[in-house]
Amino acid sequence: MWASNPLLAASLCIAGGYLLGSVPFGVIATRLGGAGDVRKIGSGNIGATNVLRTGRRDLALITLVGDGGKGAAAVGLAWWLCGSAEAAAIAGGAAFLGHLFPVWLGFKGGKGVSTFLGTMIAIAWPAGLLAGATWIVVAFVFRFSSLAALTAVALTPIFVFLTGQTPEAKLWLAVFMAVLIFIRHHENIGRLLRGEEPRIGARPAAPASSEDVIGHNGGPPLDVK
Repeated sequence: MWASNPLLAASLCIAGGYLLGSVPFGVIATRLGGAGDVRKIGSGNIGATNVLRTGRRDLALITLVGDGGKGAAAVGLAWWLCGSAEAAAIAGGAAFLGHLFPVWLGFKGGKGVSTFLGTMIAIAWPAGLLAGATWIVVAFVFRFSSLAALTAVALTPIFVFLTGQTPEAKLWLAVFMAVLIFIRHHENIGRLLRGEEPRIGARPAAPASSEDVIGHNGGPPLDVK
């Protein structure tokens, strides 16, 4: 049925993927975990980085897995129902947009790095794993969360090409998501260029208030030990 009606298949992939991506795991985890509304903490972002600022690493892990998993689930379901990488790429891209612009939160979502990684691991696992490894290495060496994320997503299209991932829909999906992540990180890029982006775990000597120090995603720096 799906092969004979590509318009219906594409519509279901877009709608289903978007709704999956719109599930705000950060908001759900912090509320159910008794940590309050993550949108009123730190940067106000709904991603795992800001959830970690609640001091609850368990909730941050749940958010990380949930945000990555919803992208992977959208890809997997589309591939299972439609049997094509193109349909999976459409669903993955829709899930990514859902995370960035969730209907349940007035279209104010996260920056998409976790969902990007989950989506790429599901649709092109060699490239996705290389992207994850890149994030870890850059974060360890330079201690900038935003720089690690931007480097990983920028290199992912190259990883897709070098690992021979076909069809081209996988490559275009990686490019599409990478461009949006760069746009969403424009403030972080500005701070990196000015030398004002705090490193992971950095703690200033005596900030006047939490608003005086801005970390990745616009909030105070993480105290990662």
